[in-house]
Amino acid sequence: MKKVLRFLFSRMVIVSVLITIQLVFLLVVIFGLSQYASYLYTTMELLSILLVVAVVMSNDNPSYKLAWTIVILILPLLGGLFYLIRGSNRIPKKHIRTLENHLKKHEDLFTLTTDIQEELSSYYPKDASISRFITTAGGYPIWSETAVEYFPLGEKMYKRLLEELKKAKSYILMEYFIVERGVMWDTILEVLEQKVAEGVEVYLMYDDLGCIQTLPPKYDEELRQKGIHVAVFNPYRPQLNLLVNHRDHRKITVIDGKVGFCGGINLADEYINVKERFGHWKDTAVLLRGKAVWNLLIMYLSLWNFTSADKLDLEKYLSTLPSAQPDGYVQPFGDSPRYPVKVSENTYLNIINKATRYVYITTPYLIIDHNMKTSLVRAAKSGVDVRIITPHIPDKWYVHMTTQSYYEELVRAGVKIYEYTPGFMHAKMVLTDDDLAIVGTVNMDYRSMYLHFECGVLLYKNSIIAQIKVDIEDAMNVSTLVTVEEAGRIPFLKWMVRAFLRLFAPLM
Repeated sequence: MKKVLRFLFSRMVIVSVLITIQLVFLLVVIFGLSQYASYLYTTMELLSILLVVAVVMSNDNPSYKLAWTIVILILPLLGGLFYLIRGSNRIPKKHIRTLENHLKKHEDLFTLTTDIQEELSSYYPKDASISRFITTAGGYPIWSETAVEYFPLGEKMYKRLLEELKKAKSYILMEYFIVERGVMWDTILEVLEQKVAEGVEVYLMYDDLGCIQTLPPKYDEELRQKGIHVAVFNPYRPQLNLLVNHRDHRKITVIDGKVGFCGGINLADEYINVKERFGHWKDTAVLLRGKAVWNLLIMYLSLWNFTSADKLDLEKYLSTLPSAQPDGYVQPFGDSPRYPVKVSENTYLNIINKATRYVYITTPYLIIDHNMKTSLVRAAKSGVDVRIITPHIPDKWYVHMTTQSYYEELVRAGVKIYEYTPGFMHAKMVLTDDDLAIVGTVNMDYRSMYLHFECGVLLYKNSIIAQIKVDIEDAMNVSTLVTVEEAGRIPFLKWMVRAFLRLFAPLM
């Protein structure tokens, strides 16, 4: 009962109720004009048609547009309102200009990697185009002189994160979708407080909706009293907000501009298996040391200045580029709704389409559009060994059922799908042909590909790739392979539920 009451009186529920009240009030006002019912109906129908035209003419994914078109046409008034509030994946132009201006100030640094890109193009022309696309579409260059460390579990990343935080001399920058008080965060907070006492600048940015059920109200003020600078991304307020759909899903730590962490691991106890949620939690991350940390740094600084009134001087942080022993090529990249060309989705498509021997993918959600599904099927039918690991124990039943709705078509085409039997597969990785991998925050779903601020690290010809392959193969060994018979043997009622969920998959 206490848990129920705590949930009912939580900020998320209260804010959601207040937003619903605003919608209901708006509807009451509109339907209160019942004496003009015929005119109102005609007007709503006309507005719905105009809105559908706008949706169709947008540059959004076709599946995304189809789902919203159905909603708008079935519910002309409510559907249109929901689309305006939840459906648009655009951010205001003034915010786009803010982000663009931060990047333009440091375009001169991009020239530092020109030789690296030319070297890559000379020796590996087929794969160099993947890197060139990331640079052209997202603005993030490729680097050498960067050492990489891979963490196959959250527990291992957590231990190294504490070690590196304790070494900080000048500043610590942290950005996470979820922060939750417990063993992991409380221990990290102790280190951060000690660093503040030593004169180290500490900055923390977290997503408000991601933390709405894990942190108490006004927790940012509590942290500021400890001397930590805090920015709360896109606060969830009781108002009709066009930007509520855009969340900061990144997980980044940068220490003194020399060390950077990136991956799928949030700052909560299930990520280090101190607390069990959905069985064993499988997640991954990487540590970067060297020049490629610059990409993570510019990602963080740009989004901080976009989010906070406490602006940071980029020149102060971007004045030096540390180096390390060369080990292949490293390219951290960001993705956001501001990009007209979706960096993450198209990078995944490029990798799948260029693979010659195998493609391994790990993802908690497999909710893909026609282009991604076609690429996976084409690769499998062309003789490429395509394998995907998803969770066996889901965190959201409806999302897992939607994920499973893609199994039959993929498996019949030759794609091997494994469900991670010990628990929840939260790692977001792609590995291909022993020479290229991505470790990051991007899920194989519409929300990550189109609506969220995301990040990842592309690794090419790097010694760490062999470790990633072994880790993925080890995960397959404890997973259950989905057979064609199992994928096709679905009770009719369950098939109907999946079909309904699949129709609205882009809206999840």
